[in-house]
Amino acid sequence: MPPRPLAIGRAGHAAAHAIERTRTARGYSQRQLAARVTALGRPMTFTALSRIERTVRRCDIDDLVAIATALGIAPQTLLAGALAAPGAAGAGEI
Repeated sequence: MPPRPLAIGRAGHAAAHAIERTRTARGYSQRQLAARVTALGRPMTFTALSRIERTVRRCDIDDLVAIATALGIAPQTLLAGALAAPGAAGAGEI
């Protein structure tokens, strides 16, 4: 039986939207941000970044840290929306 893909949860959606908002606020294209992430040692194509932003691809913790660093912000900033969302999940549910 093939493994089921893991669904992207509330934190993943919040991070994806925060990445896109911050990227556009900084004036970076997806291609430019992907190049900045790659320059930091985390190879990433603009297609992978696009898939993260569209919540087609999961953003793992290493991606999140590299993207945040490339954007010049703390990684937890990208997750803040998930924690502040109305009706946010309890501990262990994010």
